Amino acid sequence: MNISQLKDDLFQGYENGSYSDAELVQIIELASGYLNLRTITNYAKANGITYNGALKRKSQSITIDKVKFIVDNE
Repeated sequence: MNISQLKDDLFQGYENGSYSDAELVQIIELASGYLNLRTITNYAKANGITYNGALKRKSQSITIDKVKFIVDNE
């Protein structure tokens, strides 16, 4: 199964009631843990650097609902 099929199955399952909101939240939490996803502020605090330093240090960032996150899974 590729990611496109997984996404389609997940959304279809959610729409037909096979998956609950809580189950989708669990998936998000699991993915966040694997990615070590952090807000830029939390990343900066955890690494003892400034917000701007965090922006310069990590180029892999994503925005979810207008909030920027850093992916630090190295």
